[in-house]
Order: sequence, then C-alpha cells, then structure tokens
Amino acid sequence: MADPSSYRPKPGQIPDSPGVYKFRDEHRRVIYVGKAKSLRQRLASYFQDLSGLHPRTRSMVTTAASVEWTVVSTEVEALQLEYSWIKEYDPRFNVKYRDDKSYPSLAVTLNEKFPRVQVMRGAKKKGVRYFGPYGHAWAIRETVDLMLRVFPVRTCSAGVFKNAARTGRPCLLGYIDKCSAPCVGRVTPEEHRELAEEFCDFMAGRTGTYIRRLEKRMTDAAEEMEYERAARLRDDIEALRRAMEKNAVVLADATDADLIALAEDELEAAVQIFHVRGGRVRGQRGWVTDKVEAVDTAGLVEHALQQLYGEERGDTVPKEVLVPALPEDAGAVTEWLSARRGAQVSLRVPQRGDKKDLMATVGRNAQQSLILHKTKRASDLTTRSRALEEISRALGLDSVPLRVECFDISHLQGDDVVASMVVFEDGLARKSEYRRFEIKTFEGQDDVRSMHEVLTRRFRRYLQEKERTGEWAEETGESGEPRPEDDGRPKRFAYPPQLVVVDGGQPQVAAAQRALDELGIDDVAVCGLAKRLEEVWLPGESDPVVLPRSSEGLYLLQRVRDEAHRFAITYQRAKRAKRIRSGPLDDVAGLGESRKQALIKHFGSVKRLRQATIDQICEVPGVGRKTAEAVAVALAAAAPAAPAVNTATGEIMEDNGGTTHD
Repeated sequence: MADPSSYRPKPGQIPDSPGVYKFRDEHRRVIYVGKAKSLRQRLASYFQDLSGLHPRTRSMVTTAASVEWTVVSTEVEALQLEYSWIKEYDPRFNVKYRDDKSYPSLAVTLNEKFPRVQVMRGAKKKGVRYFGPYGHAWAIRETVDLMLRVFPVRTCSAGVFKNAARTGRPCLLGYIDKCSAPCVGRVTPEEHRELAEEFCDFMAGRTGTYIRRLEKRMTDAAEEMEYERAARLRDDIEALRRAMEKNAVVLADATDADLIALAEDELEAAVQIFHVRGGRVRGQRGWVTDKVEAVDTAGLVEHALQQLYGEERGDTVPKEVLVPALPEDAGAVTEWLSARRGAQVSLRVPQRGDKKDLMATVGRNAQQSLILHKTKRASDLTTRSRALEEISRALGLDSVPLRVECFDISHLQGDDVVASMVVFEDGLARKSEYRRFEIKTFEGQDDVRSMHEVLTRRFRRYLQEKERTGEWAEETGESGEPRPEDDGRPKRFAYPPQLVVVDGGQPQVAAAQRALDELGIDDVAVCGLAKRLEEVWLPGESDPVVLPRSSEGLYLLQRVRDEAHRFAITYQRAKRAKRIRSGPLDDVAGLGESRKQALIKHFGSVKRLRQATIDQICEVPGVGRKTAEAVAVALAAAAPAAPAVNTATGEIMEDNGGTTHD
C-alpha cells in the first residue's frame, strides 16, 4: 500500500485552472481519471488525512503511485477530455455504466439507393436513420409488420434483393403488397425513397397529419363510390392506429425528451432511460454499475450523460434531457450536449405535471432493475464462488484461481493450424483479454507440439511485459521520466493466470507444463480437460481427477473449455476461408482491396489482367506504373505452366472452370 505523501505534488506546482487529472499505479497503469474547475483545490482534497477520506477514495489514493494533470481552457473541454480518457484507459476506480445486452433499434438505411427497414444492433452508421432503442427485437418486428401495409418499404437483404432483380420475380412480401417491389421495377427509386421518408416521418412522431390525409382520401373514395379503395384506406388507418397504440401518449405536448432516473445504494447504482419522441415512449434502456468511486447522485447523472451521448450527434441528442439531479457543472454539461446536438439542449429536473409523473415511473423501473440485478448477482456470485472453491480443492491449489486461461488448438487435417486463449476472471468471460495464435515453428498436425509453442509464446510475452512495466527493473529511465511505452493502457499479456487449462489429456498437459518449466515459471497451475470422459488431468499424474457430474467446478471448466474451442474454430474457419479466396494479387505489396476490385472490374477476369501490358494496367484509375509492374510480376509468377485439358473431350479449360473451343 502506497503512502499518498510520497507522490504528492509540491505546493504551488498544481495550477489553479480547469483541467483533467490521472492517477497511475506502480506499473504506470491509469487507475482513475477526474476533472475539476480548479485542479489545485480538487487534487488537494485527495492528500488530506486518510481517515477523513471516503473508503473508496482512500483505496484509490493508496493504490496509486503518481498523479499527473492536463490544463484545458474551459470546463466543456475538461468534460470531453475526461470522457475520452475514461474510454481509452478503462480505469478501474471510475464508475462505468455497462449494458448487460445490446439493445436493438429500428433502422432505415437512407444511405442506400433503395432504403431498407431492418433491426440493427451495435454501433450506429452514417446515413442510417435510427428509432429506439427497443427492449426486444420482436417489438420492432410487430410495429414494422403493421406499418408495411401503409408504407411498403423494402425489408429484404441485399442477396434476396439481387436475386429477385435477376429473376424478375419479387419475394412473398411483394406478392401480398407489403413491399412495393422496387427490385422488379414496380416503383422507381425516387418513389421508393419517398415511401421510406414518409415511414421515417411517421416513426418520428408526425402522425396526426398523415392520418388526417388518409381519412380525407378515404372519404373522397367513398363519395366517388370507389368502395374497395375506401375499404383499403380504412384498414390502413386502423393498422397505423394499432401501431400508435403500442406507444401510448405520455406527454401531451409532443415533447422530444430523454428521461434519466437512478436507483442506488452504497455499493451499486442502476440507471434507466426512457426515450420519448413526439410525446410517446419510443424506446427504453438501462445499466447497472458498481460504485467503485465516491460519487453522489449528481455525479452518477453526469457519468450517465457521458455514457449516453458521448458518441451521439444531431437529432439523437433530444431537445430536452430530464434528470433527477443536476450535475455539479450543469452549465458545462448543457453546453457540451448542445454542441453534440448542434442546437440548444435543455437539461433540468422536472418539478410538476406530466413530466414529473413520468420521471417517477422511470424511477420505479430503475428501482426494480436494481432489485432484479442484486437478486441475480447474489445467485451468480454464490454459484461462481462455489465453482472456484471446488476447482481449488480438487486441484490442490493454494488459493482460488480468480484468473483462468484456457488454450485450444484447431486445424483441418493439419492445415491452417491455429490456437486460442480465452480468459475468465472471477468465473466470468473477459473477452477483451482473448487472444489467438498462428502456429509458426512447424507445419502439419501435432497438437502437443502446437500447445507447447503457444504456451511458450504466451508466457514469454508475460515475462517481457513484466520486465517492461518495472517489476524487474526501475520504472524510470536515467532522466527520471516514465518510459514512453508506459502509457497507462492495459497491456496485452501483462497479467498472469492462477490456472492454465488446456483442451486435452496427459500429452497436452505435459507439453504445457514443460513450456512453463523452461521459462522458469513455477507459480501458475496447469490442468487439462479431456473431452471424452470430462476427466481433469494434472502434470505428472498417471490417474485423472474425476469431478462429480453435478459439480459446479466441472461445469465452469467445461464452459471455459467450450469457449476456447469456439474461439479457436471461428478463427480457423476465417483463416481457411481467406486462404481459399486468396489469389495472386494478394501478394502484391501495397495493393489494397479497393484497387484489386478496380483491376478485376476493368479487365473482367484475372486471365485478361494477366494478358494485359503494363501500360494497359496503368490505365486503371489509382494504379501507377510501379504498382502495375508489381502486378504484372506477381501474375507472371503465378501463371499456370500449361493449360488444363479435359481428357474426355480434348477441350482446353479456362481459368474460371469453363472451356474454350478451337
């Protein structure tokens, strides 16, 4: 435990201006990021008597070994820089809200010639209009199914669209009038885009005008005695009203707002967000976080706003954001939100009326979310703790293996041999720590030799990182400055496991143990899990350890092994597919995918490109003479020695599998 006085800055050294500061541990990892109106006052608060600090703050300052800061000109800049550093360094003592799932959104791909309506998850793309997020994908599909009757926009994938255009026959939705079938030319691209934009307008809340327009058209059709058209319009209006009923009006003034509510206790906090557009709840999401730093409700609100809008731009930031408490720097946060929207944003606490009532509803959802999370977590934590204790007892370990790494080898009949490393910490998968390897020292099928190579490479990197981070040497150079590579980011192989699990039996376990012995590592346990009988093998033991089938420890080892197998086989298949797709142009240095496609498109095939002169290759946009010469050399080296001949017919085979006739 470090003494904060050992790294406390000298009096007068800290500027009295806005800025962002970082605390680092003894290995130069960033463990906390904060911002302040006055760096001098804020940092001074960390170096008072330890007994007067909050327990979490005390834990942070005693873990840290140094502090540094960056001065900025405004509080808004400080807010932005703090968000960027938290995202970059992932400091362990900062509150970070994490989704427990990826929420789906309704997306309209306005960046395509024929816009498509679909369910999307993950990062948002430029040129795509999003609505939501929704709690469930089926809620989106139900809404879309109702609205396609009135707005028959394309919903099919690119493959289905191209196949329909090629055959001249639309898909089923085209036949039942739930798609305008632009693939076969029933509507022009302009007409289809207009349909997509009307769909977006309706989803954005501009519903009243459109329904009144349909009602007038229905009345006109009835007066002209076109009863079938009037009946269709009546059914369209009913379908739209059913879609609207799924999102009841909660704010009568057609407000666009996000309502954020919190539920918290001493250890954890849950946040719930309702997205209200046009006065209707269009989506909902929520997070739960551990309170790893001393933070009040206002601080939690500020962290939630950073998480929610840090990557957003334009209309996705609403005109109004309603919160249970204003952040400490409410003016700076409001200015930051307004800059991200490109227009004024109102950040306030609702005091009366419908908005206060709806905020109470969001708060109840947050409270229920926290209760449910605690119930599930207590159950999960008990199960995981029991599993780790069973593994520790069965393998005779000195302590519970909080970090477990599992390795698996994958290949197809000796080709494309790869390996995976997956990491479980405290019984949970830590996917950011997963790694994959190509076997480099030999070719062919030898799982034992492959396992030895992979373990050697992994733990050699660990020893290198250990030396680099200063555990074996001084962490500063001769000048006293930190090493340039010690930037505070998490290192790739710097953290050793307490237990290594290999997929296999005695031979694989012996190879893994031999790799550790050769590197002089004696504080990492090794075991293997054989698939056939799910037996656990230990180094040097002639008999396996047999865990009961109902054992939570065995179940955890199986999950770790299966995850390693999944990760390895996914990489192996991708590598094999890339090799199958590869061609002679892949060997040309500096020739990217776009220029390869341009060459093939210009000449029509690799055969015609091989027959072209260097001057002809230079005619392709973006291809210079040096690149053209490299292409010609690569294709000449890969040229077949002689044409293939069909022995049954005597015909000469083309490169693409066809034939040429004399």
